[in-house]
Amino acid sequence: MSTQTESRIGRPTDQAKRDAIVAAASDAFFDVGYAATSIEGVAAKAGVSKVTIYNQFKDKRGLFVASVERECEKMRGHFSIEAASGTSIRDRLTVIGEAMFAFLSRPEMIQFERRIAAETENEPAIGEAFLEAGPWRMKAAFALFLSAAEAQGELEVPEPGLAAEQFVSMCKGMGDLERRFGTLPTPDQTRRRIQGAVDVFLKAYAPTDRID
Repeated sequence: MSTQTESRIGRPTDQAKRDAIVAAASDAFFDVGYAATSIEGVAAKAGVSKVTIYNQFKDKRGLFVASVERECEKMRGHFSIEAASGTSIRDRLTVIGEAMFAFLSRPEMIQFERRIAAETENEPAIGEAFLEAGPWRMKAAFALFLSAAEAQGELEVPEPGLAAEQFVSMCKGMGDLERRFGTLPTPDQTRRRIQGAVDVFLKAYAPTDRID
């Protein structure tokens, strides 16, 4: 068997190992936070050596970034134009708002945000790594979605990045503050908050003849 063939056969195994490492790291970061997570513990749970982790991710920060990206991938499909073809811009924005709120309201995400915020006080680089791998990347994906909607004549968005921030802020409302202090809105409150955000957003950015 040639070396090239062996390399091709080995790739699925390598990917499986990487997936197992990121899954184990995500569980650890969410459960005990960044500072208390160890490469040794992640390696043991994933069934790999520490060397394998260092070879693939370089250090714990690289592993952390991959874990945050893994969580954010769960939402990125909602920003796909193709995935929502045939539906109105109002429907697509509503789906995105609902998915975003549900994603941020998961108990493990609330716990994770609290831990990262606390650890950032001592190590600001952790907060920056989280923003780069998660919120800022999601903002960029949403801005591309809005630009695509503008190209289709559904929106008029001079600054997609700013518009993305505005929509997310309106959908969350006081959600961040409420979650931080242990209070979650009722389903009806969430529905009305997102519906209101979509209404205001479309009044600001939809062409007059496209507001439905």
